[in-house]
Amino acid sequence: MSPLKVRRVVDLVRGMDVTDALNVLKFAPQAASEPVYKVVASAKANAESTEGLRGEDLFVSAAFVDEGMTLRRIRPRAKGSASRILKRASHITVVVEPKSEKGA
Repeated sequence: MSPLKVRRVVDLVRGMDVTDALNVLKFAPQAASEPVYKVVASAKANAESTEGLRGEDLFVSAAFVDEGMTLRRIRPRAKGSASRILKRASHITVVVEPKSEKGA
């Protein structure tokens, strides 16, 4: 999915509590909300398992989307010519932190 489409969804959840962000992403109409939901849920699970933090105390402190690899495909056109199709990919990064560190 192109980074432009994913950035629209990531901008919705930046700075929100993790539980609120997951609820917003679950019901968002954009197609990019599904991969962003998976990334936020994974970040929450990683913080709970590796750092021993509670999921209710976390918020999305940073979230950004970088451009990934572009797959180039060809579509046949009239008179033996071809046009290029660019299938863009994106790298989604989400950082979650406890709320207590935000105020400190």
